[in-house]
Amino acid sequence: MASFSGRAAELGIELPQVPVPIANFRPFSLHGDLVILAGQTCEWNGTMTLRGKIGLDHDLEAGIKAARICGLNLIAALALACNDDLDRVANCLRLGGFVNAPADFDLVPKVINGASDLMHEFFGEIGAHARTAVGVETLPQRAAVEVDAMFALHPA
Repeated sequence: MASFSGRAAELGIELPQVPVPIANFRPFSLHGDLVILAGQTCEWNGTMTLRGKIGLDHDLEAGIKAARICGLNLIAALALACNDDLDRVANCLRLGGFVNAPADFDLVPKVINGASDLMHEFFGEIGAHARTAVGVETLPQRAAVEVDAMFALHPA
């Protein structure tokens, strides 16, 4: 059985602790072989790493790094949903990305590439996904980026 932690170590990637929800929801929901992951901000082990607006308070590169952290949180939550069994993951179906940005910031898709690129790096071909990237006025705790995801699993 391949593990998420083993794959992360192989790639030299550290996975964070699964963030504790700040409202009335859970990090994931399972329905059959579908896992829906709640939106994850750019929090790292309980600390928000980037607050404010990309394109105003922070540059594109900082936004890309923040989106990658969101992706790492998603992978950590997925590992929890799969009992650390990486072999259960069949495909990353979809990412939804939200960027706290001013109305005229037109690089939102490039920011969310931080999470998309991570999914390709971590999962290879099964990390390919459909995606939405949206600029928003605000995010929880003034986070700069939030990303959610859906994955298909192989039957247990």
